[in-house]
Amino acid sequence: AKGGRVTPRRIAYLMSRFPNLSETFILREMIALRDLGWEIDIYPIIRQHPPVIHSEVQPWLPRVRHSPYLSFKVLAANLRALFRSPRVYLRTALRVVRENASDLNFFLRALALFPKAVLAAEQIQVQGVQHIHAHYASHPALMAWIIHQFTGIPYSITVHAHDIFVRKAMLATKLADAHFIISISEFNRAYLSRLYGAWVEAKTHIIHCGVEPQRYPPHAEPPTSLPGLKILSIGSLQPYKGQKYLIEACALLRAQQIPFECQMIGAGELHDELQAHIQSLGLENQVKLLGPQNQQAVAEYLAAANVYAQPSIITPNGKMEGIPVSIMEALASALPVVASDLSGIPELVQPSQTGQLVPPEDPQALAEALTWVYHHPHEAHQMALRGRERVMAQFTLSTNAAALAAVFEDTVQTRHS
Repeated sequence: AKGGRVTPRRIAYLMSRFPNLSETFILREMIALRDLGWEIDIYPIIRQHPPVIHSEVQPWLPRVRHSPYLSFKVLAANLRALFRSPRVYLRTALRVVRENASDLNFFLRALALFPKAVLAAEQIQVQGVQHIHAHYASHPALMAWIIHQFTGIPYSITVHAHDIFVRKAMLATKLADAHFIISISEFNRAYLSRLYGAWVEAKTHIIHCGVEPQRYPPHAEPPTSLPGLKILSIGSLQPYKGQKYLIEACALLRAQQIPFECQMIGAGELHDELQAHIQSLGLENQVKLLGPQNQQAVAEYLAAANVYAQPSIITPNGKMEGIPVSIMEALASALPVVASDLSGIPELVQPSQTGQLVPPEDPQALAEALTWVYHHPHEAHQMALRGRERVMAQFTLSTNAAALAAVFEDTVQTRHS
């Protein structure tokens, strides 16, 4: 304490992009931590200016500490670091080069990232940051690792999905030097333990991403028979999200004369390809790509739907989901869920208990599960209610942010004791 005031706990959050509409979970987590008394500075690798942002982003923009990859300020910080501690500077740079050389993409990005990470290390020390937390074990974790080499400030990593499943350059080093690891699923912790050894499990805490249930009023008991399916799916339009298979499942529903409409929220590289697929199957009147939406609009679409679909797949390079927050939101709304059986999804969607699981890349199984919801609305609603109970027990933002804050607090107290 200084002058009778309690010194605020100060943490730096590192992520690939900010603001990023598809990473609402990071924004919510920071808001919850702020409400618990943590002061947060944001260090995105890329500062975005998306056309659609959540209204809650605005107060955070002054907290963003972003620098270009190269500027006079970056160059000056690197020269100061080099002259102040040439051994640390050269040792760190050489290790970044050596351990990322196996992956050309990571290698080039690591070279670009290193100079701005050196500037961030200087800024973080000046601001009195006590801990560094990186979301994703890829480049944000690399930035945290570099800052740690120059400052000694402990860092931690939240591991999600593609950041550990696809590219593993320097992954073992980043995990080993982290003060602790947060995993959003049991699946991830077990995966990393198999990959690198039991030491990973010993330093990994399972803290799920969380939602605010009050944003999602639960659906009432549906009528004994549905006039039609109102299918909703949320996710960036990327291959691992599997929207192609949902579109094909919709064609099967039409062939079975199941009345339906399907809406997909999200933006991404596959937009034109998916739109062409919809048109090739003659589904333009029933399947709509709605583009990106803020979280208030998402809540409204969830309220209007009567089944949620998550048709995720594992891509040839191993990319897949963690536990999609959109499934948490759907179950918080007591909306029946049909999802792919992969990664951490079964930790939330338990077969015939809290939802329906289907094999990835299987439009026939997906269509059959959706048809079951259409014919059994009462049983589907009971599953959804159990899913809501599971969300309330394990996936609420307030509970999980408090657990994360406790781990941060322990780290800070240990370092200053």
